[in-house]
Amino acid sequence: MAKSMLVLGRTTVVLALFAAMAGLAGSSAQARVFIGVGIPLYGPGFYPPPVYYPPPPVYYAPPPPVYYAPPPPVYYTPPQGNTVTAPANAGQVGAIQVCYAGAYVCPMDRPIAPGGSCYCPGNGGQKVWGRAN
Repeated sequence: MAKSMLVLGRTTVVLALFAAMAGLAGSSAQARVFIGVGIPLYGPGFYPPPVYYPPPPVYYAPPPPVYYAPPPPVYYTPPQGNTVTAPANAGQVGAIQVCYAGAYVCPMDRPIAPGGSCYCPGNGGQKVWGRAN
C-alpha cells in the first residue's frame, strides 16, 4: 500500500505542476473555454435563427449607352457632264450684278434683269428685299 500511496502522491505532484504551467501559459492568451452538452435551451420569446437565409434582391444594372461612331466624311466630286460657264461679260469691269436692299448691298449669285427684285441676307439671317442694278 505504501507503493500505491507513493504513486498517487507523485501523480498528484505531476498534475499540480502541469496545472500550474497551464495556468501561467493561459493567463496571457485570454482564452475562454465552454463546456456544454450541445442541447440548445431556448427561453420564452427566443427563436433560433433560420437555417436558410433568403438571398438579397438581384439588381440588374442598365446596359451602358450605345455609342455610334460618326460616319466618315463624304467627298463629292462635281459631275462630269455639267460644266459651269462664266457669263459673257465676266471679264469686263463692273460685270458682277449687285443687289441693293436698303442698308445691305450684296453680290448676286445668278444674273437677273436690271430692276428686278432680289434679296440680301440680313444680320439675323432674314431676307431683306431690294432691287438689282
